[in-house]
Amino acid sequence: MSESLEMPACMRLLPPETMGVLRRLEWYARKRKQGTLTGRHRSPDKGASVEFAEHREYAPGDDPRNLDWRVMAKSDRNVIRQYVEETNLRAMIAVDASGSMKFTGDAACEVGGKRLSKFEYARHLAAALAYFFVKQGDAAGLVTFDDQLRSFHRAQSRPSQVRRILEELDGCEEGLDTDVGGVLHEVAEKVPKRGLVVLISDLFDEPDKIVEALHHFDFRQHELVVFHLLAEEELSFPYKKFQRFRDLEGVEEMLRIDPQAVRAAYLERLRGFIRTIEGACGRMQADYVAVNTKVPLQDTLLRYFGGRR
Repeated sequence: MSESLEMPACMRLLPPETMGVLRRLEWYARKRKQGTLTGRHRSPDKGASVEFAEHREYAPGDDPRNLDWRVMAKSDRNVIRQYVEETNLRAMIAVDASGSMKFTGDAACEVGGKRLSKFEYARHLAAALAYFFVKQGDAAGLVTFDDQLRSFHRAQSRPSQVRRILEELDGCEEGLDTDVGGVLHEVAEKVPKRGLVVLISDLFDEPDKIVEALHHFDFRQHELVVFHLLAEEELSFPYKKFQRFRDLEGVEEMLRIDPQAVRAAYLERLRGFIRTIEGACGRMQADYVAVNTKVPLQDTLLRYFGGRR
């Protein structure tokens, strides 16, 4: 009698409802990319394509079929027609695994009957994006971090890469401290070619440090997408009675606060923080995607991809 095949545990990060949504989506890069395969995205390199780029002088060894005979007849110059080369996209997905990502709000969406913490939501989102990019012939890689790099998987386009990324995400656990700004500088230096960088984080760090790190990606000519994950309770601060708040990153063990006394100041600082990050992304032409963990993942994906298109 044949043994039944069990589904790998890591596949829980790609539930059927997510897979169904991903099959209907497409991604086209906005900036020119450097990749390894011929694909749908514009490359900074010149090659064989249908879109004309520029002329250059003929050099020994060039294919005579690329000579522009019309220009040669008018100017008596031997010139080659060059075209924009299309390439595959190289997407690096960076997932925040710091202590603050442990938070699970009472309003958080559920998968498999379990409410998702911010980190669980980030894992599901990263898994969906990795599957999506590889499915359409592009390359996906993964970075996990807290106050240092936890893992780094270079972008690859082989189908087995999805399984590798899912296994890494499934085995990853939240750390304690965070240093989003500092770690992202290291990530920017390690990503070898300009491509797409997707950051999934609650961005709990000094805003100036985060903005400086985002500029590092922009300087290296990466296209940047920032998924800013926050729970409903962090966005609305609905608490009314005295509460004990536990610091998930270990700076203070426990704080006892009157929520009504601090709500207005807290919400004003939060709005200012979000404006700072969103404004910086706008100036860099990066995508800023506000994500509330009470919203099901498939709705987040549809909203973002729909707006991008």
